[in-house]
Amino acid sequence: MRYELYYWPSIQGRGEFVRLALEAAGADYVDVARRPRGCMPALLRLIEGKEVSQPPFAPPALKAGKLVIAQTANILLFLGPRHGLAPASEAGRLWTHQLQLTIADFIDEVHDTHHPISNGLYYEEQRPAARARAAHFLKSRAPKYLGYFERVLGADPSGPRHLVGARLSYADLSLFQIVAGLRYAFPRAMPRLERRHPLLVALNARVAARPRIAAYLASDRRVPFNEDGIFRHYPELDTKG
Repeated sequence: MRYELYYWPSIQGRGEFVRLALEAAGADYVDVARRPRGCMPALLRLIEGKEVSQPPFAPPALKAGKLVIAQTANILLFLGPRHGLAPASEAGRLWTHQLQLTIADFIDEVHDTHHPISNGLYYEEQRPAARARAAHFLKSRAPKYLGYFERVLGADPSGPRHLVGARLSYADLSLFQIVAGLRYAFPRAMPRLERRHPLLVALNARVAARPRIAAYLASDRRVPFNEDGIFRHYPELDTKG
């Protein structure tokens, strides 16, 4: 099956969590809006409900045959068992999905460090609130989330290699993206946070070294981090704490 991924062409955003899973699986897919000539009209038609009876609220969306699946965690729930990125058991699939939903909560809090009041306002219109929000995030919220995933990694009796059992899952890939994004957004603060979470840092390095992921990261398929996505580097928000 050839998948079609619908997402904005110039940012990693939430679509990147799906891209990482597709790349790790070696899946055949096309990133529709990033085709050489661009296909933004196709993306907009999908969102506006002009092509499907159950349109997504927003991208990312994945076409798989006749299915159109939206919401990042929902897409990964679909892809995981089909490509060896989630356990075969129901309990294992639900646990992986639960971790991904927690990651989704984490992503929302990262986003709110630079847009704490409204998505409809420019960053410059909410800069004082962003400074306060980012300071609290780095002091309290980021350590809480990272500490949770560190405990999950340390709880596996077979060794702290993956979040779910002994094999790579899409939750590992998503956690890799979280760490990569935080390193971009908060290069001064992250060394302090990473010292407290060595298992998470080690997982990040193992994911980055996987041949398919390494090849993807070095390719032009990987959209660079920038100040339009979830992870944005504003120096005034990046405090060592």
